[in-house]
Amino acid sequence: MNSEEILKILEKVNAIQYGHFILSSGKRSSTYCQCAKIFIDPKVGSKICNSLAKKIKDQINQEIDYVVSPAMGGILVGYETANQLNSQSVFFERVENEFQMRRGFEIEENKNVLFVEDVITTGKSSKECLVELKKLNINLLGIACIVDRSSEDIFSDHEIISLIKLDIPVYDEKDLPDKLKSINPIKPGSRII
Repeated sequence: MNSEEILKILEKVNAIQYGHFILSSGKRSSTYCQCAKIFIDPKVGSKICNSLAKKIKDQINQEIDYVVSPAMGGILVGYETANQLNSQSVFFERVENEFQMRRGFEIEENKNVLFVEDVITTGKSSKECLVELKKLNINLLGIACIVDRSSEDIFSDHEIISLIKLDIPVYDEKDLPDKLKSINPIKPGSRII
């Protein structure tokens, strides 16, 4: 699928929402990507992750042993992408504001790992997980997501492999455009869970 087809699917399942949103980074935006909506219909989730897996295979020519994702937003996309890649799937979750691998999850040393997110904006959560992953002495092959809405190169050693790149401005609370100032903000992300 091309970017236009991906965008149509995201809009059809209401994975792209409009209003005034407080992102998990604390930044503000008039557009929110709620990729969990993609997985309401498992056929749609499978189709999206199959396309992501194909793009990953085109760019990574090595076997991927594990797909690792952050909870909450990355779990579904990580699991289904791992399924499409014939890989294992594990995830990090926040414990006292820090990402940890729990539930008996382990990754053996020197295994090939792909990090997968649903949406990457500032990369804050991803970077927190990557710090923990690097402590495990693994081979990080890449970073992938459904939607890349970052505005700069945020990872020094990997480019983001994404299905779609969206240029959606983000703002600091003190620098909001007038249009957003008149809309009550909501915080739809999972960082507070």
